[in-house]
Amino acid sequence: MDSLNIGFAITGSFCTFKKALALLKSLADDGHNLIPIMSVNASTIDTRFGIASDIVEQVEKICGKKIIDSIDKAEPIGPKNLLDILVIAPCTGNTLGKMANGITDTAVTMAAKSTLRNQRPVLLGVSTNDALGASSKNIGMLQNAKNVYFIPMRQDDPKEKPASMVADFSKTSDAIKSALESKQLQPMVF
Repeated sequence: MDSLNIGFAITGSFCTFKKALALLKSLADDGHNLIPIMSVNASTIDTRFGIASDIVEQVEKICGKKIIDSIDKAEPIGPKNLLDILVIAPCTGNTLGKMANGITDTAVTMAAKSTLRNQRPVLLGVSTNDALGASSKNIGMLQNAKNVYFIPMRQDDPKEKPASMVADFSKTSDAIKSALESKQLQPMVF
């Protein structure tokens, strides 16, 4: 795959940050130009999974750029036509709901709106405990939205968290290729 301008957005599914950072590093190693975007929660909340400032520092080091962390910083993505594709990974149930209902109140949802404005693909890496519950309707709505695609996902703990699903980040490069061809990588759920 040729070098792409990839917006890489991270939302607050803190337990998947380690996987997201590994994915970001892999995309950087493949020679892509990465534009980092983080939601306020992802970039400011310290959790048992890491200190927010350390995570921001790692993201900026991998990408070689400061993160976009506000609506006003994300807005030029559309008018300046900065991206070939936007990857949101992890994408929380909250972000799914906002996107499905046209709510643009974070840097990540503004980046998505700006990318879709240019008829470019947005690729979602779902990570939510309610994908097969309250968020299922939003996933369904987004499956029918033009230029919105999903990294294939699976239940991560069917016994203890039966409604929870997480994207298989190892399938991201293939999902990017498919999205750029206006196709959903299959199977979407496995």
